[in-house]
Amino acid sequence: MKIDNNQRLFMTVTTKPAFIDFEASSLDLIAGYPIEVGVCLADGSQHSWLIDPHKSWHDWSSGAEAIHGISRQELEEHGKPVSYVAEQLNAILPEQVFCDAWTFDSFWLHRLFRAAGISPAFQLESISMLLNPEQVQQWPAMRRQVIEELGLPVHRASNDALILHRTWQRVICSGEVEAR
Repeated sequence: MKIDNNQRLFMTVTTKPAFIDFEASSLDLIAGYPIEVGVCLADGSQHSWLIDPHKSWHDWSSGAEAIHGISRQELEEHGKPVSYVAEQLNAILPEQVFCDAWTFDSFWLHRLFRAAGISPAFQLESISMLLNPEQVQQWPAMRRQVIEELGLPVHRASNDALILHRTWQRVICSGEVEAR
């Protein structure tokens, strides 16, 4: 399922992607860093890790903390080392994984793996690579509907990855049903 930069992969019900989401210390792409990562695999199973801040990571935004609800103290007490988290992601993710905020998520992914001293064994792509233009238009409303139905708090990485998975299922399946 590898995608090059000049190609779009339009998904069908039989093609099942994995999704990833990050929460961060702030939205500052210079000083910020990942504090939580969550994935939802193709089969719908979820995994997440709080990330113990690397010794070189110091930025903290109380505004970001108010959004995701994760304190720096919680990370220091319950977070896993960056190398452990990076190794776990490499072990469970397929060759291609998708996100909804590629600019930020690719930055947090790079920062995590760089601190761990290893390279990702997978490629991160935008959800837009999965969808045709009509499906892109359907995505925001379908996402809101999924969030409402699931009743899960947003801005927690595992929940957000599940929301991506369920929204993708709805958008793709509704398109498949309409095409029949």
